[in-house]
Amino acid sequence: MERLHKLGLKTIGSFATMPRSALRRRFGDTLLLRLGQAIGYEEEFISTLKPIAPYEERLPCLEPICTDKGIEFALQKLLEALCRRLSNEGKGLREATLRCHRIDGKTEQISIGTSRATANVPHIFKLLALRISQIEPALGIELFVLEATKVEDADSIQEVMWSNKTGLEAMELAELLDRLKSKDSSCEIYRYLPDQHYWPERSIAVASSITEKLAIDWQIDRPRPTRLLATPELITVAAPIPDYPPMLFRYKGEVHPVKKADGPERIEREWWMDEGEHRDYYYVEDDKGRRYWLYRSGYYGDDHAHKWFLHGFFA
Repeated sequence: MERLHKLGLKTIGSFATMPRSALRRRFGDTLLLRLGQAIGYEEEFISTLKPIAPYEERLPCLEPICTDKGIEFALQKLLEALCRRLSNEGKGLREATLRCHRIDGKTEQISIGTSRATANVPHIFKLLALRISQIEPALGIELFVLEATKVEDADSIQEVMWSNKTGLEAMELAELLDRLKSKDSSCEIYRYLPDQHYWPERSIAVASSITEKLAIDWQIDRPRPTRLLATPELITVAAPIPDYPPMLFRYKGEVHPVKKADGPERIEREWWMDEGEHRDYYYVEDDKGRRYWLYRSGYYGDDHAHKWFLHGFFA
């Protein structure tokens, strides 16, 4: 281009009628090819970048749909088409949205999420069907659009006569969690894994997924409560002498006589993370068979009555 400008050839018309041999000798075959394509003497094949089609299915209605049964029928048809495509590509949806376009121009929509990538039509249908009551059809719905807004590769499933896949690997567990969360939007479900800390509040961590593997094994050599309080609660304790378990304790206004006890188990504070006293833990059982995890903070002193805490409950 710069060479053409230096020679005063600033438009195609200024050199289009020149001998082709002269243009080839000075500028090469590329210029002649582009000149022929611009004029129409040479064929030019255009290869467009084909965008990936969204995982979306549409269902227009001949008559406006106003009933829940009609919405369920449309949803079933859309799911069958969408999940067929996902299954053929070895994928599953993690999030899906159903949009209902009404004849008055407004749009109603419901969304669901899943714990694992799935293309199971009955399962996804149940999750969306729980929220159909949130759709207000008004004068009627003329177009349904189902979109998988988040898609992931799905685990291949081999059909067998007997399946021994249980526990966290079972798809039934993931579907149960999906149903629980769909029934109550405020429902929060967590899975905890052991963490490399001695301090009880730091000894567990929230798993990133239902299939995350253990980095370390759970500690089973000493009893640990099935329910650990996020913040230990102050209690009043009657204990005979230092290092003895309490004879009774008062928690939320109720007195609990201690019938059985074991301890103390001393847990030192992780000094490289924060400062404070150590804890002496006791495993106790009251007169009604209820079991608790208590501890005394620091050494037994004059203010020991204000240093006892309840930290957990055993099953």
